[in-house]
Amino acid sequence: MTAIAILGAGRIGQVHARAVQQVPGATIVAIADAVPAAAQSLADTHGAEVRSIDEIAQSPDVDAVLVCTPTDMHADLIEQFARAAKAIFCEKPIDLDVARAAACVDVVTECNGLLMLGFQRRFDADFVALKQAIDGGRIGKVETVHLTSRDPAPPPLDYIARSGGLFRDMAIHDLDVARWLLEDEIATVQAVGSVLVDPAIGQAGDFDTATILLQTHTGKQCTITCSRRASYGYDQRIEVLGSEGMVTAQNTRESRTEISSAYGSLKAPLVDFFMDRYAGAYRAEIQAFVDAVDSGTAPPTTGEDGVAALMLAEACHQAAHEKRVIVVS
Repeated sequence: MTAIAILGAGRIGQVHARAVQQVPGATIVAIADAVPAAAQSLADTHGAEVRSIDEIAQSPDVDAVLVCTPTDMHADLIEQFARAAKAIFCEKPIDLDVARAAACVDVVTECNGLLMLGFQRRFDADFVALKQAIDGGRIGKVETVHLTSRDPAPPPLDYIARSGGLFRDMAIHDLDVARWLLEDEIATVQAVGSVLVDPAIGQAGDFDTATILLQTHTGKQCTITCSRRASYGYDQRIEVLGSEGMVTAQNTRESRTEISSAYGSLKAPLVDFFMDRYAGAYRAEIQAFVDAVDSGTAPPTTGEDGVAALMLAEACHQAAHEKRVIVVS
């Protein structure tokens, strides 16, 4: 049984706690949060104890931790728990600074630690099936990838101010998926950003709408469109064109029922929240983490993946602000 402590009892901590409870062979033993009432509430829900972060690091009954705290705490906590010989799952990003993130991963390597990054889209059942079709040669050699990523509505302005921006906060997921599907490192990045949803987002120094163009060293291309607004629901689609065909993954709807009549066809609306869209992916992600802890093997999304995606997000940010092509080193 893998004994897990959750650091951070906010929204994403609650999501991961529910996922742990659905994974055979895993249990929650401790919760830490800066807000005592939040920690106690989550601990009561899952039959765990409230402990401080330092107590958890020193607890012999804790095998692994899930880092669900604000981003500015991630790197320090990863290093602390790597040195404490605990397996670590951390929500993206490791840090908003590439150099700090890379240095953190170096510490994990020096400690011979296990670090998995929270890129849950790689674990979505439809996206996994799409990747399997590619790996199975069903569409030949991949040539272009198109990713659509649109939130139903923007997050609160106070979140945007500390998020690191659209590229580091939102598009980083798509950049990771792009690397996963292309299986070739990115050579050049182009990006344009606009403020079309809410002027206050621009006043906070961010974009709410963006288009990204990536090209790999072998010439493969990927386009990514991101928006903080989609009035029709949570829009998450993938299209991959290969030399012998195409594979797509479409949106998830509240129901697969479709009503047709002389007046046309009516489908159920899209799910409108990321926790609903990726509920199964979160469970599969934690299962993969527990499997890696139990087997002592490398997790499917590593610290190096986190650094690579952050580097691309930084390149997108630079390309959009400087209005030029960025060559990725």
